[in-house]
This record gives sequence, C-alpha cells and structure tokens, in this order.
Amino acid sequence: YWNNPVATAATLVGGWLRTGDMGSFDAQGFLTLRDRSKDVVISGGSNIYPREVEEGLIEHPGVVEACVVGAPDEDWGEVVVAFIVGTAAQDDLDAHLLERIARFKRPKRYVHVEELPKNSYGKVLKRELRELVADRRDRQR
Repeated sequence: YWNNPVATAATLVGGWLRTGDMGSFDAQGFLTLRDRSKDVVISGGSNIYPREVEEGLIEHPGVVEACVVGAPDEDWGEVVVAFIVGTAAQDDLDAHLLERIARFKRPKRYVHVEELPKNSYGKVLKRELRELVADRRDRQR
C-alpha cells in the first residue's frame, strides 16, 4: 500500500499476498469464495457471511440492492444489520430469508436507505455503512 508500511507488512507476509478472501473447496476440488475475512459477522460464536444474507435479500422482489454489515452488540458480540434499497417490509424480508438461510443468520435490524454508498468503481463502501451503524448507536445512548 502506497506510503503505508504497516498495511503493506500485514498484507505481504512471507512472499504471499494476503487478500482476506475466504473460501472452501467442494468434493470435486472446486473453490467457492465465501466472503472477505474482515466482513464476516461473528454473532454468538457463529460465523455469518454477509454475502450469503445479501444474496437471499436481493432475491426478494421488493429489494433493489442490499448490503449487510456487523454491528457491535453486548449480548451477541455482533449482530447482522441489513441496509436495503427498496420497499420490502421487515416482516416480509424475515419470512423470505427463513426459506433461504438459517434463522440465526437473519438480520436483527433493517435500515432502508435511498442508495448505498459506492466508490467510483461501483463497489459498496461497507466502511461507511459501519460508521452509520456506529453513529446511530451513539445517538441512542
């Protein structure tokens, strides 16, 4: 990373580029990328991959876009928060997801937004969504 020796040292380890991508091999040896390690939500000791939840959400006809992040929680460590562009109600989204993913992976909170923050390449800026969650939490205290 340009002019950031700490980030460079954490990423380039022993001649390897550590991207933070997480995946698994199936029985035939094919690799499936699951998510990025820094995006995994650890709730109650279970790993929840945001991509899995997002894919379930965008299958709902009332969802245009979705992005999932973890938010700190005193009881669970982290909880799943879904940012939704669209008109789908929370009850409808919960019912929809119950048919697609495990109950414990469902978002604890839904935040409807007009648009998701993106960079110039169109990639969603999860960092900004995490900041929104933190700001809301600070205001609730």
